[in-house]
Amino acid sequence: MLDVIQRRQAGVKILMGVVLGLICLAMVITLVPGLIPGTTSGMASADTIARVGTEDISRQDVESMLNRELRGQQLPPSFKGLYAKQVLDQLISEKALEIEGDRIGLKVTPQEETERIKKYLPTAFNGDTWVGRERYTALVQSGTGMSVQDFETFVRQQLLEEKFHSLLTDGITVSDGEILTEFRRKNEKVTIEYAESKPADLAATINPTDSELAQYFEKNKARYQIPEKRSANYALLDIEQLKQRTPVSDQELHAYYDQHIDEFKVENRVHVEHILFKTLGKTDAEVAEIQAKAEDVLKKAKSGANFEDLAKKYSEDTTASKGGDLDWIVEGQTVPEFEHAAFSLPKGSISDLVKTQYGFHIIKVLDKETAHTKSFDEVRSQIEPIVREDKVNAEASKLSDQMASAVRQSNRQTLDALAKKFDLQVGSTPPVAATEPVGDLGSSPDLQQTLFSLRQGDISAPLRIERGTVILSLKDIQPAHAATLAEDRDTVLADYRKETSVSLAKSRAEELDKRVRAGQPFDKAAKDLGFTVSTSQSFARTGQVGDLGSASQFEAAFTMPADQVSDVMPLGANWIVYKVVAHDQPKPEELILQRAQIQQQLLQSKQSAVFQAFQTALKDRLQRQGKLFIDETNLKALAGS
Repeated sequence: MLDVIQRRQAGVKILMGVVLGLICLAMVITLVPGLIPGTTSGMASADTIARVGTEDISRQDVESMLNRELRGQQLPPSFKGLYAKQVLDQLISEKALEIEGDRIGLKVTPQEETERIKKYLPTAFNGDTWVGRERYTALVQSGTGMSVQDFETFVRQQLLEEKFHSLLTDGITVSDGEILTEFRRKNEKVTIEYAESKPADLAATINPTDSELAQYFEKNKARYQIPEKRSANYALLDIEQLKQRTPVSDQELHAYYDQHIDEFKVENRVHVEHILFKTLGKTDAEVAEIQAKAEDVLKKAKSGANFEDLAKKYSEDTTASKGGDLDWIVEGQTVPEFEHAAFSLPKGSISDLVKTQYGFHIIKVLDKETAHTKSFDEVRSQIEPIVREDKVNAEASKLSDQMASAVRQSNRQTLDALAKKFDLQVGSTPPVAATEPVGDLGSSPDLQQTLFSLRQGDISAPLRIERGTVILSLKDIQPAHAATLAEDRDTVLADYRKETSVSLAKSRAEELDKRVRAGQPFDKAAKDLGFTVSTSQSFARTGQVGDLGSASQFEAAFTMPADQVSDVMPLGANWIVYKVVAHDQPKPEELILQRAQIQQQLLQSKQSAVFQAFQTALKDRLQRQGKLFIDETNLKALAGS
């Protein structure tokens, strides 16, 4: 279109277009390679994913369009294949429409293209005058993020698709009957009573005999395998024990205090409570009423009433639930009127009404501090654990390095010797599987991986764990084997209860359904079987049914008459039986309000279905005619990337 605009301004229109078209056609015939003999896809390049007519769609084409549509956003790797296939399908559809447009003589004219560009980039024209190549190129790139060529291709493809869409769908209409049916479908509501049978509620009540559990185990014994388990001896540098035996001197505490003296400086500050009566957005008359109310509360406060109770009752601030407590505030933290009153009042006193931009305040001063630096004695208890922590961490790091050096020097020395040398705590872990916590040493990937890579006689390098630093030595290996019932009884029992509870839950729901169909009232039958009967709020097909989930699961309820009971229905892990209590039909006057929207939605749905069916049929025809090929190998490579 860049060239089209230039030609229109130069007065050269039809003739130049014809000449250029003939030249391009000649180049296509001469330069586009033919189909490779012996291939099923007919691709001329290993990078080509599809060919439509005489045009190839490459992997780069797909990835470029995908990146353009994502606009810098990152896709999870697992989604890339799906999106890449969607982009490929879009590119195939665009080129297929071009072929069909050529076949039936449906074209996008230069004038149509220019008018559409004016809508997208109105600043590319001064009236009907084009701003020129350089300015136009900059506007396209900054406004669309595309090159001029990609942008103009996009415009032509969009216009061509709109022409096909119009050609195929202009005659589609929506009847009054269709509107009425959809109106009823969207607005009809039902109310149900239901009883839910939950396996989770039944599992704990299932207690099989030893014989029943043994029979279940024998039937399913192939499920139960004991993985390889390992145990270890260990030597642990325990951080907590190291803390207990690490002293902290007054000299060290004073040194920390001097180095961090700025942290112990306190500004002028005051601890206050307040009661707020908001006046924001109020009229003068309303403000006068609020002030009168505030003055009444002020009298109560100054007469000895509990300030916190007054704040909870009357304050409109978020601190009301805390008795109006604002905690400590420093100078410059609040609005000037509030600050002046708070800092000028003596400790324990209550202010008069203080007017700020927020409203009227009653302020009580609980405590005050003038600017000062806290003494060493004041902060000693605060800094001692910090100094101890730093000292212990430094000592632990030093010992860990020494332990690592000792292990590197001789991997054949005993764990007991290392423990004695570095005053380490010794112990043993129980046998554990590769994914289980390693006894009281806890769970970490490094710890578990190290345990399952050790050989007999080896000791590990020091490992950092939550408790400190540990060295492992392999104690025992229990090979993987088929489990006995005694070894895996808890798992077998849990599986038995789970399976049995599912069956029992379903049979209880079926028994309820059976009794109701035999004539017993729903409520009574449910109560006799121990169910709790609940009643839903009325819901539409597109709504939610309380905690039961989407109303789409209850589509059958909309076709059932009132008082009819449903079949037993699975609902997630549970089973449900419900009775339709009532149908709420939409009011006719609501149709007047919704008619235009429903008509438009139905029309768009019909048009979309017709256009999609046309695109599918077009691609099928092009494939049969040998004009559409897809290289499945290259497509799989793209999707898998």
